[in-house]
Amino acid sequence: MRKISFLLFLVSLLSACSMTVDQILGRTPSPTPIALTNTTTPAPTFTPTVPSPTFTASPTMIVQTKKTPMPFESATQLILAQPGITPLPSSTPIALVTPVKMVGFVSVTVSDAEFYKGRNCLPVSTKITAQVTDAVNTAFVVLFVRFKSKQTGTTSEWTSIGMQPSGIPGFYTHDLVSTEMKADDVFKNAWVQYQIVATDSNSSQVGRTDIFDERLTLLECVATSTPDPSMSPTATSP
Repeated sequence: MRKISFLLFLVSLLSACSMTVDQILGRTPSPTPIALTNTTTPAPTFTPTVPSPTFTASPTMIVQTKKTPMPFESATQLILAQPGITPLPSSTPIALVTPVKMVGFVSVTVSDAEFYKGRNCLPVSTKITAQVTDAVNTAFVVLFVRFKSKQTGTTSEWTSIGMQPSGIPGFYTHDLVSTEMKADDVFKNAWVQYQIVATDSNSSQVGRTDIFDERLTLLECVATSTPDPSMSPTATSP
């Protein structure tokens, strides 16, 4: 009898262990929450489809008219024929002169680009003026000149000529005539090349220019006979 009672107690204990809290307390069981899983569906991948271009097999003809150019003279006359338009004077192109390197000098100028041999044509000389950079330390300025043939390019020997102070600090001048140059009797209608050197009191150079080439011309003076008005032809009777 005691064993049966122990078995019943054990069965009731096991059944009580398997009961929930709601069953023991005698209340309605609460619903069991459902676990939600956040599953993200990947977005579909789209592959763009580019339609292939279609071309029309038949070509389109383009007609291009060729314009006949108007002569320059005709176009100018057409413009000038319009009222209120004044023609512009014709211009002569300017020849560009290559600058000459002048170390120790500010400027070198000539009064005339052409001068003549002898005394019958003017001008018979040209004044060359040089301005030195260091007027204080410059004691002497020497002008070097020579002829250069315009036909063959042959040159004569250099002639050295001392330039004179002009009275203005830093300026030196010299009136060049052909008779003071070597080989004056040989060259006619030739170029005159010139170069200038400045020195101090110890004969040390303080300035030197490059050669001025094909800028100064010596011309031959050609005398032209003038008819004497008193010498008139006399008519003879037949």
